[in-house]
Amino acid sequence: MLQEADIGVGISGVEGMQAVMSSDIAIAQFRYLERLLLVHGHWCYRRISSMICYFFYKNITFGLSIFLYEAYASFSGQPAYNDWFLSLYNVFFTSLPVIALGVFDQDVSPRCSIKFPLLYQEGVQNALFSWRRIIGWMINGFCSAVIIFFFCTNAMEKQAFNHSGKTAGRGILGATIYTCVVWTVNIQMALSINYFTIIQHILIWGSIAFWYIFMLAYGAITPTFSTNAYKVFIEALAPAPSFWLVTLFVSFSAVVPYFSFSAIQMWFFPMYHQMIQWIKQEGQSDDPEYCEMVRQRSLRPNTVGFTARAVARTNRLKDRNRNHSRY
Repeated sequence: MLQEADIGVGISGVEGMQAVMSSDIAIAQFRYLERLLLVHGHWCYRRISSMICYFFYKNITFGLSIFLYEAYASFSGQPAYNDWFLSLYNVFFTSLPVIALGVFDQDVSPRCSIKFPLLYQEGVQNALFSWRRIIGWMINGFCSAVIIFFFCTNAMEKQAFNHSGKTAGRGILGATIYTCVVWTVNIQMALSINYFTIIQHILIWGSIAFWYIFMLAYGAITPTFSTNAYKVFIEALAPAPSFWLVTLFVSFSAVVPYFSFSAIQMWFFPMYHQMIQWIKQEGQSDDPEYCEMVRQRSLRPNTVGFTARAVARTNRLKDRNRNHSRY
């Protein structure tokens, strides 16, 4: 984004004001450019890429759970969730943590961003927003949806749901799957965040708490409006220990694939910002030899200037052929 923006720097007077009004970003002095690019540029790129990847994840998890339920019901047209559950998923239960991620998340501190300027190369090389990364998050959403749906259906399909011996109906099963989806996507968000603030804690865990509050309030409305969600929480879900056990077990099981992949990548195939996180964690950020070793390990071939290098190579071949033709 910064590469395409018009930047006005250090121009005073009337011309300076015109430059500021016509530019996307204006700074007073050149010395501010370093922090703008290396710190805020890197953070901005990471936040935007993380938000979009997480957007793919949470919507694939939610949408695929609906599709699996339709296949489970032989495409009879019976909805998996209540209409208001469908409408409010992206409004109240999963959207606010994404906004907090885009505003507050920091993978490394400002001091480390300036000390290791190669971090900016992650944006130039598009390391965090490539198709491979997007498809990986989509596969993660697919795995989460499959785990949630089949664990919930197998846990509640045949055995008694409560002490009276009744099995779970469509409303109970749908509410349970929906609860697991809300828990899973918010736990996934908590695992993805590198820099926690009190606001992020409030929004992540508050989104889960608001889902239970919504079930209480919505279930208290007349059945003509709440339909199959009428008192589903206070009379069916809350008194059943199996509901709470299934919710906890399924929600944490659904994030195991991502947690395992992240642990393997962090230990054996770390990216440059993860190497810096290790440096800070081990207290070796002031060791010049160790930092230089990390810099050398992070150097990867990139496509920056590929066109210029290709043209230069072509010109050299043309000059060589021209010289041979003269002789």
